[in-house]
Amino acid sequence: MSIGENIKNLRIEDNLSQQKLTNAIGVNQKAIDYWERGINKPKASYILLLADYFNSSCDFLLGKEK
Repeated sequence: MSIGENIKNLRIEDNLSQQKLTNAIGVNQKAIDYWERGINKPKASYILLLADYFNSSCDFLLGKEK
């Protein structure tokens, strides 16, 4: 899976709206929308924040782990 798909799946599993996730990690909603749709990819600093927020690894988010 792509990083966008992984972000979206984790967000949905936690019953979070894109807006709630934006508030948690400090980006705008459009950024998360673009990540989830594969238009853009998050910077490394946001990947770290997402991994911490979801209690996941960066490798999982990047699709390197199952």
